[in-house]
Amino acid sequence: MGQRLTQIATRTGDNGTTGLGDNSRVSKDSLRVHAMGEVDELNSHIGVLLCETMPEAVQKLLVEIQHQLFNLGGELSIPGYELLKAEAVLALDDALAEHNAALPKLQEFILPAGTRAAAQAHVCRTVARRAERAVVALGSAEVLHETPRQYLNRLSDLMFVLARVLNRHRLDGSVGDDVYWKSERLERVTGQG
Repeated sequence: MGQRLTQIATRTGDNGTTGLGDNSRVSKDSLRVHAMGEVDELNSHIGVLLCETMPEAVQKLLVEIQHQLFNLGGELSIPGYELLKAEAVLALDDALAEHNAALPKLQEFILPAGTRAAAQAHVCRTVARRAERAVVALGSAEVLHETPRQYLNRLSDLMFVLARVLNRHRLDGSVGDDVYWKSERLERVTGQG
């Protein structure tokens, strides 16, 4: 998996290239580097989310996701290499089913808002979608395994569900709710909004 960093300021990227895990060098604006950067940003946003108070099960899940995103980044950094396993996607499917089952059904669109933890989960959701688009773009230009794309797709769905879970988690023991979009259409049809 290439050499591990022993120093940070190597100055080898001053010419606009960066090293991949297979010791090849590519332009810093390549599709591969772009995808790696999006995954890295997503992992960093999850790190910010982990600074919030949340149920222990959600915290453990997010820490595991960070490890899997590191695996995904490692796979992207080595052309042709497979590091992220299909079991990681199945684990997200299981988490989705578990957390979604405990939530009320949605009747309307919700806003990316609520508690600070829920709002940060929505940021993670949108960054996961951007990372997915970057991986799809890379996959259109180069051969990639399906698991990274599938993982990011599932993860963005899970982050939406976790935002809803976190909006219900209150330190004082009370139960919160989602912030619903005030739809003019819904208000006209039902008198609600």
